[in-house]
Amino acid sequence: MSDLPRRMVAQLRRFVGNRRMARRVRVRLEFTLSLQDPRANSNGFRKLPPLKGHTLDVSTTGIALIVPAIRIAEHYLAGTDRKLFVRLELRDESIDMKLTPVRYESLEEDPDESGYLIGAHIEEMTETDRMKFDEFVKALLSKSDI
Repeated sequence: MSDLPRRMVAQLRRFVGNRRMARRVRVRLEFTLSLQDPRANSNGFRKLPPLKGHTLDVSTTGIALIVPAIRIAEHYLAGTDRKLFVRLELRDESIDMKLTPVRYESLEEDPDESGYLIGAHIEEMTETDRMKFDEFVKALLSKSDI
């Protein structure tokens, strides 16, 4: 999909409304993204370098990532059947999650951000990390209701 249709969809979403089910909250959290599970053995394959970035917003089911590049080496981050492994830095601890990208757009016309926005669905987390993340998001949502 070229950038023009992607930008048009993003603009339409702003005017028509948001179809997401889970409430999102804007928060900037640092993360490290890799294309291989850091817990798994690489079995002799070349390890790709990680990519650093920050979030735009989070929900209990998804996350919006801001990254400086849309690929690591020759691998697109938003490619078909791509899995992203993210270590997210919460306020006082870090958690690991496996994400599936569902959309991306260039931020070249955004005055506040640069790089690319990747919208991703949370596929997998440990039970402990899931509890920590859900509590963190719910605390942010309750503050935004005030």
